Amino acid sequence: MIPPAAPPNPPGMPRPWWETRAFVVVMVLLSAVPLLYPPVPPLVDLLGHMGRYRVMLDGDVPSLAAMYSFKWALMGNLGVDLAVYPLARLIGLEPAVKLVIILIPMMTTAGMLWVAREVHHRLPPTVMFALPFVYGHHFLFGFVNYALSVALAMLAFGLWLRLGRKGKYRPRAALFVPISILVWLCHAFGWGFLGLLAFSAEVVRAHDDGRSWWRSILRAAGQCLSLALPLLLMVLWREGGGGVTADWFNWKNKMFSVNTVLRDRWLVWDRISFFTCLVVFLFAIVHPRLTLSRMLTFTAIVLGLAFAMLPRIIFGSAYADMRLMPFVLAFALLAIRFRRDTQLGMGWVLASFALAFFLARTASVTWSLKLASDEYARQLTALDQVPEGARVVSMVGLGCSRTSGWPMWRNAHLGGMVVVRRNGFSNDHWDVPGAKLLTVTNRAAGYWQHDPSNLVLHDRCPARFGRPISPMLRRFPREAFDYLWLINPPPYDPALVSDLQKVWGLPDGSALYRIGPGPANPSR
Repeated sequence: MIPPAAPPNPPGMPRPWWETRAFVVVMVLLSAVPLLYPPVPPLVDLLGHMGRYRVMLDGDVPSLAAMYSFKWALMGNLGVDLAVYPLARLIGLEPAVKLVIILIPMMTTAGMLWVAREVHHRLPPTVMFALPFVYGHHFLFGFVNYALSVALAMLAFGLWLRLGRKGKYRPRAALFVPISILVWLCHAFGWGFLGLLAFSAEVVRAHDDGRSWWRSILRAAGQCLSLALPLLLMVLWREGGGGVTADWFNWKNKMFSVNTVLRDRWLVWDRISFFTCLVVFLFAIVHPRLTLSRMLTFTAIVLGLAFAMLPRIIFGSAYADMRLMPFVLAFALLAIRFRRDTQLGMGWVLASFALAFFLARTASVTWSLKLASDEYARQLTALDQVPEGARVVSMVGLGCSRTSGWPMWRNAHLGGMVVVRRNGFSNDHWDVPGAKLLTVTNRAAGYWQHDPSNLVLHDRCPARFGRPISPMLRRFPREAFDYLWLINPPPYDPALVSDLQKVWGLPDGSALYRIGPGPANPSR
């Protein structure tokens, strides 16, 4: 049987450095470091979202009004939109986006540390092993509404545990009605995440009080009713139509989600980091002085089961299951603690190793985002040749395989900056029925209205996330666009763009072409 957590330190007893308030402040501040240098956070999908924010703010500009329609709607996918809208009016769009994105890992880190403190009554020396998952695949992919909702959910879970520990169940129930609505408005998946956290914690709390597992489950369900109001909002939202829910029990894809949980840029380093966390968890299981918190272990198990049961696509949103995986592992690592009182000698060793790991991951992500930001700066010089209101079709080259394409595709939605900085048209917005505020009205663009028309592959690559570049260059409707922007393209026949005028280029093959007089489609 796993023993209960050790009681808090007696008043006046000095705390080891990893249990101090100063340590918490430093960890929260360090979580912001990777995002300080880039003017535009280089997260894969973020730039596409930024294009939507520009239309949200300035949709009455004629060039935007001719190509887009923006309409607010009640839905569980509004997080960063709602935060950026007032901030951008004060400080501008790009600074507002950077500020909000920086706050997400800071809040997530603070929430994780708060949860660990509430459960263990102190911070274990191993807690820093969990913190790099704040910059997991879900965040670097740019699922920013979800990431914001998770940050709020993590803080809310800390508050939930604290009020439960103090026996303040009625005030908690009243307080969590609006909190659940706020988290749902940010992203419905984040609200579901909060529900899983609260439910699993209450099951263990009730069981520890002597109830059977079935009675504990019923009690936990009753305690979580204060989180249920968004179910009504969900029904109202989905009555307006919704995207597809599909790809259940795709175990190959789920294993890929596990292996890429810390995916960033360098495959070997990212894999070493992942396996380091697994070794630490296994070490905690077998070492006689270490154990796992029942509550946080059960939470990790519940999140793991949800990951296994969820499909890849829910309501048209892809990677629904993958988004949970960083937190399955994070909660498993947060569960580690000493079996009895802290052993200071061993604690220093574990804390030093954990700090070294955290700093190494922070440094690697910081450098990776710096490289991506510098690449953005080079690519975005193309916009110097793009006039205000121009219609631009972008085509971004991707790698052929999952291993050769290990670095995140941070240029995938670079075309969104055409909208942000030129009030023009870009073909990389998403068309998800029932889950979008922005509607593309540039019907002449045809297939090239939406993502994934912005993603292209080598002609001999198997089609996965994009289409072969040659037919894309042949067939895109030249009359619907003013410019073609090729970004890191795979090899292609120059004859396919012989009817276009090159006005900008980089040594990597990136090029900007002005679409002038010529045939709508070159010879096939």
